[in-house]
Amino acid sequence: MLLNGAIIRMLLRISILFILVVLGGCAQVPNTHAPQMGNLLLAEPAPVNPRAQLAIARYNYILSEATLEDTEKADLFYQRGMLYDSVGLTGLAQYDYTQALNLRPDMAEAYNSIGIHYTQQMEFVQAYEAFDSSLDINPDYDFAFLNRGIALYYGGRPDLALTDLDTFLQRDISDPYRALWRYIAQRELETEGALAELGETRLQLSQDHWATSLVDFYLGNITENKLLSSLIDGVSSQKDLTDRLCEAYFYLGKYHGARGNRGIASNYFKLALSTNVFEYVEHRYARLELNRLRDKNVNKDVTVQ
Repeated sequence: MLLNGAIIRMLLRISILFILVVLGGCAQVPNTHAPQMGNLLLAEPAPVNPRAQLAIARYNYILSEATLEDTEKADLFYQRGMLYDSVGLTGLAQYDYTQALNLRPDMAEAYNSIGIHYTQQMEFVQAYEAFDSSLDINPDYDFAFLNRGIALYYGGRPDLALTDLDTFLQRDISDPYRALWRYIAQRELETEGALAELGETRLQLSQDHWATSLVDFYLGNITENKLLSSLIDGVSSQKDLTDRLCEAYFYLGKYHGARGNRGIASNYFKLALSTNVFEYVEHRYARLELNRLRDKNVNKDVTVQ
């Protein structure tokens, strides 16, 4: 049955309000208790793209049947690896990036992609080396600065992470995601100073970008309820909503995790994973965040004993 735009928006707002009620209930549960998910409404998981599957099949055929130069094979391995990543087949993706680099060691993109996998696996030394190689080959490769900064952050080196993430931010000062990652690293070093700088950066962010509202939330300019209620503004499809929820849930998880609200943070990271938006940075690192929360809980239990 087809619904008009007004009805769809109304239903989406009801869904968001339901999420607020359930998460509000979770907020009242002490952190020592397991988070209560109840009947929390999740985003509709993104379906596996049939075009990606067909493209993988084509690459399989070409790589097995065609006579190709090494550079051509490397490009095909890299492209197939990207497709594997987009459908969540991370092991196969990492294998393809390795094959691409064996055939073409000057491929900055492949070093960047394999570095992300090392970061997800918490193999930080290998991740640093991969991103260093990417930037040695192409010093202007913006996303290698982002991904090396993230690896340094998760590797417990926020001072070095801040340098990379600041470089990434300065290349597009209007991007709210860049501002958030810089803040996330800086608050490990100085909480008040990081918030003040985020406030200054806010003045230069794009007013038209929905994620600027995430920065406003971090700054305390809007409530969590208002942020969640605004997530459907400007959404024109289920895919747009799922993509946006993946991002929003991750940064909400980071917000609550930094304040010791581990149950709520865990719920949000699980929500981000439930979207199946595999290629997003936020989905890639949501599971790592969950593992970090579990490690903190284990260490807390050991300390109590």
